[in-house]
Amino acid sequence: MAGHSKWANIKHRKGTADARRSKLFTKLIKEIMVAAKIGGPILESNPRLRTAIQNAKGVSVPKENIERAVNKAASHGGDDFQDLSYEAYGPHGVALFIECTTDNINRTIQNTKSFLSKAGGSLSTNGSLDFVFADKGIFRFSLPAEVDIDEFTLELIDIGAEEVEIEESSVMLQCERDAFGQVQKGLADLAIEPESSGLEKIPIIYKEINHEEAESLVKLIQNLENDDDVRAVYHNIAFSEEIADLF
Repeated sequence: MAGHSKWANIKHRKGTADARRSKLFTKLIKEIMVAAKIGGPILESNPRLRTAIQNAKGVSVPKENIERAVNKAASHGGDDFQDLSYEAYGPHGVALFIECTTDNINRTIQNTKSFLSKAGGSLSTNGSLDFVFADKGIFRFSLPAEVDIDEFTLELIDIGAEEVEIEESSVMLQCERDAFGQVQKGLADLAIEPESSGLEKIPIIYKEINHEEAESLVKLIQNLENDDDVRAVYHNIAFSEEIADLF
């Protein structure tokens, strides 16, 4: 449920990993296989595969599972998977950006339309949400032990961070899309291995909704996320104390 509301989003992702670990592992392994099929199994020349493996390691996917996925993709080859994205509006005017990886476009679009229709939402045209979301690089990692937070934050800004949020022992770093590779290298130079990283859709415009409205939207987003073809769902719900318990 990658709506990106700073720490509400981070906490939700942790909850997702804890509560639906098997489903999460399956999607991460699928992303590794797709990345290896499309870009090859060599990490140095395949940044998508590097990121996929890094994200899998971040939630403790076993090393042998990762290696098996890469080897299977490499031995079978082919590019039968495609990346797709759909822009939509859910009930109450909430914007949804749905990223998919599929080997059957008809199945994916029909499932997506069905979930939206049952919830009172509908697909929109490509580009219609350009004013709602911006593409940003997001890195999540643990705060190194015994660091001066102010000095550490400045170091992160020096390597390209435009925003840094620290809560307890967790860090979220946001950067411009074009700075993703620069920040990735900078973190490696600082001996920091992110628990997750990638390009995400970050809301520019948020939608205020109440608890009752949020309940129907959470169900829709969960149904979409549970679909095997759906890689991520981004929304522009403005988090509040009233609805925080739903996420």
